[in-house]
Amino acid sequence: MSILTPKVHGRITNYRTGIKEQTSHECLIEFENVTSAALASKLIGQKVTWNNGKTKFIGKVRGSHGKNGMVRVRFVHGVPGQAIGSIVEITS
Repeated sequence: MSILTPKVHGRITNYRTGIKEQTSHECLIEFENVTSAALASKLIGQKVTWNNGKTKFIGKVRGSHGKNGMVRVRFVHGVPGQAIGSIVEITS
């Protein structure tokens, strides 16, 4: 990402869930101006950070989720529940 380009922000919508479990290490994130699976697949491999003041959680985009531009992000440490609905930022 160049210094001249604006920062890309997204919103954590939910954890990745299954029938019997939810994974706090993986979150589903919706980025602004990303409206298709083709645009979402261009974000794969980018680093994402969620900052809550004291701690910074770092994750990586692992794949797209669905056809409307959502992505799956795997964080190194599981993000807490208050992260859902908050803003994340692509750092690289």
